[in-house]
Amino acid sequence: MATPRRRERTETGGIADGFVARRHQLGLTQAELADLAGVSRSSVQSIESGRGTVQLDLVDAVADAMGCRLALVTRSGVEVES
Repeated sequence: MATPRRRERTETGGIADGFVARRHQLGLTQAELADLAGVSRSSVQSIESGRGTVQLDLVDAVADAMGCRLALVTRSGVEVES
């Protein structure tokens, strides 16, 4: 497993920063995470950049590969049960 490069980055807030932090916790590069999730490296890069539009199924696949789940939470902080 390669060591992920850690460049200085501006925090975007929200989901993008959470994905980057979790990937670093796991010691994965973007390419390794993409392979685990079955998506392209550019998809992982798009999610982590917080720019542009990314399909929800790609976000879900990457989250799942990192052992995470996506949750819908109200603005008051209550998780919506499904």
